[in-house]
Amino acid sequence: MTLSGPFIDLGGKTALVTGASRGIGLAIARVLAQCGAEVIGVGTSIVQNADHLKAQFEGLQGLFKPMDCDLSDRDAIAALLAKIDEDGISIDILVNNAGIIRREEATRHSTDDWDAVMAVNLDAVFLLSRELGSEMLERGHGKIINIASVLSFQGGILVPSYAAAKGAVVQLTRALANEWASSGVNVNAVAPGYVATDNTTALRQDPHRTAALMARVPADCWGDAEEIAWPVAFLASDLSNFIHGAILPVDGGWLAR
Repeated sequence: MTLSGPFIDLGGKTALVTGASRGIGLAIARVLAQCGAEVIGVGTSIVQNADHLKAQFEGLQGLFKPMDCDLSDRDAIAALLAKIDEDGISIDILVNNAGIIRREEATRHSTDDWDAVMAVNLDAVFLLSRELGSEMLERGHGKIINIASVLSFQGGILVPSYAAAKGAVVQLTRALANEWASSGVNVNAVAPGYVATDNTTALRQDPHRTAALMARVPADCWGDAEEIAWPVAFLASDLSNFIHGAILPVDGGWLAR
């Protein structure tokens, strides 16, 4: 599915998108580039797939630069930030999209899995926001968009660490917005519903689970990654300058039912 989208001008802006090698992150990177932004796409091993990804950005206004970073490793995050600073890159738009999920009953959910999910889904969001947000505050402008989830509002099933982390992302979004709104930095979040990505492959392959989920979605379909990306582009643009601390559900009506 390809959406033409509204005219959103991100020319002259540089965006950093985490988890940009596939799924929602890749769609966000492409849409931001389509709107004219230069995009730094971050992934665990995204550089080695650069040739494959290059085709995804052909003909778009903005440029795409892949950068490797294991977001579960705080030293790797520090190295990424140092590289960005060394290259003289100023980040105008930060999209904290990267996320992992571990499905297991709470009584069998290992501490290692809990720590892994928290490191990527929450700690990395805070660390990148803190460091890049500090620079935005100095410049007096910037956009941070966190990717939350409908499970930021609900507990879900068999995903205690994911639900906990995504709930915390919502509160972190609001906390940063409270502090930074008056300084010209917008911090908001998009909360996707059930989207056809690698993270939902197991669910989509289970006909009973899929039927139960779709029965609760008024739109009666799985979302497309690009349908998440365009709201992110809106929040990254000047059209959203008076929006602070908002959590925008893009869920086919899931939370309304």
